[in-house]
Amino acid sequence: MEFWDIYDKDKKPTGRTMKKNDWILKDGEYHLSVLGVIHRPDGRFLITQRVMTKAWAPGWWEVSGGAAQAGESSFTAVCREVKEEVGLDVSQCPGGLAYTYHRENPGEGDNYFVDVYRFELDFKESDVQIQTEEAIGFKIATLDEIKELAAQGVFLHYDSIKQVFEN
Repeated sequence: MEFWDIYDKDKKPTGRTMKKNDWILKDGEYHLSVLGVIHRPDGRFLITQRVMTKAWAPGWWEVSGGAAQAGESSFTAVCREVKEEVGLDVSQCPGGLAYTYHRENPGEGDNYFVDVYRFELDFKESDVQIQTEEAIGFKIATLDEIKELAAQGVFLHYDSIKQVFEN
């Protein structure tokens, strides 16, 4: 069973945890998610396409990410998620935390912070090993290709993370 730390409005751990996807958070309580944007020297980005069995946004495009587990730092979480989902080690890469945003869903028990990371990594397509439970494919995309997917409404979180692609 996976557990997540519960944070207060200032992104400080409360010392309490919740079961993964248990959506018991009160207003003013949050869990922590992370996103890892991987940028190659040629200006392209690694994106993946979600499996069709996902309950939310099946088939949409995204960057690697997920929830930080209880006791796990944001950086450790993003490195773990990237490694699990695409097989790349970003722990020693230039870059790092770009910014944090948060979402509040009053009365739904699902408030969260998202730490958005950007890593610079020179990799080949053959280095990418996608986690087939999470993704049906990947693409080394240009910013224009990502913007086009967003315009089609099939790029997850684009409005919240677009600035990390453009910096």
